[in-house]
Amino acid sequence: MRRKIGSLVVASAALMIATGARAQGVSDDVVKIGVLTDMSGQFSHESGPGSVTAIKMAVDDFGGKVLGRPIEVVVADHQNKPDTASALARKWFDVEKVDMIANLINSSIALTVSGLAKDKNRIAIINGSGSSRLTGDACTPNSVHYAYDTYALARGTGAALAKEGKKSWYFLTADYAFGHALEADTSAVVKAMGGEVVGSTRYPPDSFDQSSFLLQAQSSKAQVVALAGSGNVLVNSIKSAQEFGIQPKQTLAGLLVWETDIKALGLSVGQGLVLTNAFYWDRDDETRAWSKRFFEKMKVMPHMGDAGDYSSTMHYLRAVEAAGTDEAQAVMKKMREIPINDFFAKNGRIREDGRMVHDMYVYEVKKPWESKGEWDFYKLREVIPGDEAFRPLKDSACPLVKKG
Repeated sequence: MRRKIGSLVVASAALMIATGARAQGVSDDVVKIGVLTDMSGQFSHESGPGSVTAIKMAVDDFGGKVLGRPIEVVVADHQNKPDTASALARKWFDVEKVDMIANLINSSIALTVSGLAKDKNRIAIINGSGSSRLTGDACTPNSVHYAYDTYALARGTGAALAKEGKKSWYFLTADYAFGHALEADTSAVVKAMGGEVVGSTRYPPDSFDQSSFLLQAQSSKAQVVALAGSGNVLVNSIKSAQEFGIQPKQTLAGLLVWETDIKALGLSVGQGLVLTNAFYWDRDDETRAWSKRFFEKMKVMPHMGDAGDYSSTMHYLRAVEAAGTDEAQAVMKKMREIPINDFFAKNGRIREDGRMVHDMYVYEVKKPWESKGEWDFYKLREVIPGDEAFRPLKDSACPLVKKG
């Protein structure tokens, strides 16, 4: 009798341990990833369907399951409205039990949702947005800024042009978080290298007619007219600048340029642009192999946002597997511990401020006769090592960073 009771106790204990292990493992028996992006607006060619495709590719390549539980991907269009993004994220976290929100194009939205992720103890991984505030004063223990940021763009393009003697700058800046951060970071680089900012104009981010702003920049006589914006507005600005004859008297600097922008512009308009990027499809055999797979699905070549969405999703799932749970802090700990070595980055690492550190690349857009194919856009000018590409921790405003 005592043996039977003892066996029952042992069996009950084993059941409790197993049940506890499941409870500590995958919550709700599913790992749910939400892709919150711009599916139809001016930033959709920088995120949208491409980001969804890249993330689903990562889930498929991982096997569709982690810790024996299915991985589910849900998608929503935030329409570039912070209020809409906030409502969607709250519903995902509170009702649909989403574990991680990805992409987050539009820096105002990324700042909002990363704060919510902290409050709800979930995870936000940002690839579409660039504001360096995301790893500065607005950093959180629950968010990762993965592909690029405004500091790295400024460090690349700003320094490259300043080295050529382009010391006077005029900024046309999108009037929202990303544009402000990009102007501030680039201005700091220019001034540190002995240059000056002779003026700036801020425009509504959805303003497609840049004529009056470009005329102000032209009349400034600045050596560089810097476009601190993105999306379809940037493409229209570059086209208008050519019509006004801003180049070659003044150098036009697109501070965030995507491959899809060059495709829309054509090499005859885009030639000579200097830009900074985290990824180029034709960089090496690994990037070409992955990009070919992406192209087969999307019929366009991937850019750094797409590649970053894939890489960061794979890294997240590996961290869930290593942690043995989808609990946010346990996963974040593993994400910071595990190095990133894939086609996107070599020896990448996530710092305590949430910044994923990796090499960045300065490219120049080819002249039409230099291109050997439909998507052959860039020639490499400089590789910026990761430790130099991003803001040093000693200069960080992130409250999570311990200063010596």
